[in-house]
Amino acid sequence: MTKHIIWDWNGTLFHDSHAVVAATNEIFRPYELPELTLDGFRAVFTRPIWVAYERLLGRPLAEGEWQLLDDGFHEHYFKLCDVCELASGAEVILSTWTGTQSLCSMAPHTHLVPKVESFGITRHFTRIDGLTGATGGGKAAHMTAHIEAIGVDPGEVLVIGDSVDDGLAAKHVGAKAVLYTGGMTTRAELEETGLPVVDTLTDALDHA
Repeated sequence: MTKHIIWDWNGTLFHDSHAVVAATNEIFRPYELPELTLDGFRAVFTRPIWVAYERLLGRPLAEGEWQLLDDGFHEHYFKLCDVCELASGAEVILSTWTGTQSLCSMAPHTHLVPKVESFGITRHFTRIDGLTGATGGGKAAHMTAHIEAIGVDPGEVLVIGDSVDDGLAAKHVGAKAVLYTGGMTTRAELEETGLPVVDTLTDALDHA
């Protein structure tokens, strides 16, 4: 039985896919690559993010190149995401759930917290955790720390996210997961995890 939901932010509760693609196009403009569409980005997206960048370039990143690209991405993304909204139905769903819920995101913590607050939804979460260290890696260790901090039994937790990495992180801590198609990952890749895949957050909540 699910008593606690751990939500992902980017691409799940926060509908920012187009800002992610636009920011990625900006940082790769000097490389003269063809401009990415959302589908094109989904075709290469993975974690760690630097692997996705290597897919785009067709070669390993050079020394120091990842940090330059990552810094540039966030510089553009933080501006572009100002016009992004919550995913359809997110506010209603957060209000509807009668158990506890928290937010575990790979976004920088100092940006995540005020962004969540700007939508007036902070009250729904017992805890909000973004990254305080390096960005771009996998979520398993971050999810482990989040689970320990909220002090819940992983067997009573449902993770709702939009990426394969969310599913892997849930499995890592022993939680259930459902994956949502509104983010950066193709349905085909999500289905390959063997986890439930849904097209709306309302359907995701049904798995709780």
